[in-house]
Amino acid sequence: MFKNKAFVVICIVVVLVVVAIAAIKVRSSEEKLNTSAVATYEVKQGPLTISVIESGTIKAREQIILKSEVEGKTSIIYLIEEGMNVKKGDLLVELDASTLLDDEIDEEIKTLNAEAAFISARENLAVVQNQAKSDVDIAKLTLTFAKQDLEKYTKGEYLNEKKKADTDITLAKSELTQATETLEWSQKLYDEKYISQTELEADKLLQKKKELDLELAESNLDLLTKYTYRRNVDQLVSDANQAGMALERTQRKVNADLAQAEATLKAREAEYRQQESKLKKTKEQIVKTKIYAPADGLAIYATSAKSRGRPGSQEPLDEGQAVYERQELIYLPTAASSKAEVDIHESNLEKVHPGLPAIITVDALQGRRYLGTVERIAPLPDAQSVWMNPDLKVYNTEIYLDSNDPLLRTGMSCLAEIVVARYDDAVYVPVQAVMRVDGAPTVYVVKDKSIEPRKVESGLDNNRMIHIVSGLEKGEVVSLTPPLQSAEVDQGGTGLGNGYNGNGSLTSSELIDKEIDDRLKQSKEASSQVKPSSVKRDRKTGKRDGRDGRKNRNLSDEERQKMRQRFQNMSDEEKQKMRQGDTKTETTRPRAESKDNTNAD
Repeated sequence: MFKNKAFVVICIVVVLVVVAIAAIKVRSSEEKLNTSAVATYEVKQGPLTISVIESGTIKAREQIILKSEVEGKTSIIYLIEEGMNVKKGDLLVELDASTLLDDEIDEEIKTLNAEAAFISARENLAVVQNQAKSDVDIAKLTLTFAKQDLEKYTKGEYLNEKKKADTDITLAKSELTQATETLEWSQKLYDEKYISQTELEADKLLQKKKELDLELAESNLDLLTKYTYRRNVDQLVSDANQAGMALERTQRKVNADLAQAEATLKAREAEYRQQESKLKKTKEQIVKTKIYAPADGLAIYATSAKSRGRPGSQEPLDEGQAVYERQELIYLPTAASSKAEVDIHESNLEKVHPGLPAIITVDALQGRRYLGTVERIAPLPDAQSVWMNPDLKVYNTEIYLDSNDPLLRTGMSCLAEIVVARYDDAVYVPVQAVMRVDGAPTVYVVKDKSIEPRKVESGLDNNRMIHIVSGLEKGEVVSLTPPLQSAEVDQGGTGLGNGYNGNGSLTSSELIDKEIDDRLKQSKEASSQVKPSSVKRDRKTGKRDGRDGRKNRNLSDEERQKMRQRFQNMSDEEKQKMRQGDTKTETTRPRAESKDNTNAD
């Protein structure tokens, strides 16, 4: 019994030892297997072209933009067929003018009424001016007469009346003296009995009458000087003052009437001019409902030329469609020169600058390539792209083509390869092989079934291959899947190749190569734009990694809508983490490139 137990224990120990040995062997084989199964790339040395590839649209470099100049909203009732060659004066677009024609009739009626009111106000002003002159003249004449009456009385009538009163007194005194003397003689004659009593009494009565006449004359003079003169003078002075105030009132009233009449005239004139202006504007609007070709050219719809690879962003132009004021309708190229409009992602702005050469290929013209030059980069990102995808920032860029090929038409889709730099003999590896460890570009070199990190100096990249300035030699093998725990990884890139067709097989002619080299040398800003490390910035060190980090490129409208909804449903903390790049997402690494596709030029 004891032996059986010992045997069981020994068997168990042997089994455990065998299992342990097997586990060690399995682990060792797995390590060798993992080392051998790592995706690698052999460092290449040779021609390398650093370029940025973007899709875009062909447009005429010089063109006439015809817009709707009709105010408000109107409809298209006639539209020329797109792509037709038109002559100067041909009708291109006709807008609905029915409402404007009704407005024209109303404005004509209002204009006639306003004109009649204006004429009436003008004649009324003339009447008021004439009446004012008459009223003022009468008031002035009344005042003049009042002053003359005062002067006439004080210097004429009063003196005459006073002189007459004095004369009456003098005559009365003379007659009284004569009657007194006659009475004295009569009394003597009566005493001597020469005359009768009756004759004496008659002389006495005459003498008494003369005394009364003298008193009356003196009384009249006293009334004239004390009462009549003062009363008449006061009355005449008052009349003169009243005439003066009446003149002032008349002048004020006249001024008020004139001001009112002039204001009414100006108001009626302004209303008339305004109605005339409205009528003229309505007629001009009616004329503007028909848009004619100002020059010979090819008629192109603005909606077709502005699509820029975003179908559904704007409804195609068609008859019956509503248009608004200042809306672009027709593009009419005036020259054979063309340009390519492309959107440069913000991660490539450090590489691209005006003056760089570019190779343009057009989808509709297979086998043709055109040489161009970057002329303009927008200072701000495209607003429509930002609205459709807040995380996508692209900048509108214009590339002028050297060729005036008549086959190039506005609206054609194209692919532009902007050449940033060309190296005849450069060491390069795929961009995913370069990591940033402790703030320095690092690659993981595979040697003797082991992987060791090595710091390198990196240059520009073309989103597929990155130039290694120093730190690697041709023929060395690097890992395409570096260990994530060793560095902060910022995956990105578009996966586009170096060539215009995305597979690195572009074979340029000697003429194009020479022209590109000359333009790169002539570019004044090329040297300032080419930096030792033109890669994405690290979040901690502020330096850049060997990728451009572009995301959400060439998304469909449905995908953009889903991304917007997802972003709106996030909490503020999640949005902040996404902006800072701290959101944990699954990192997808591109597969190792085929050895047959290692030539980057």
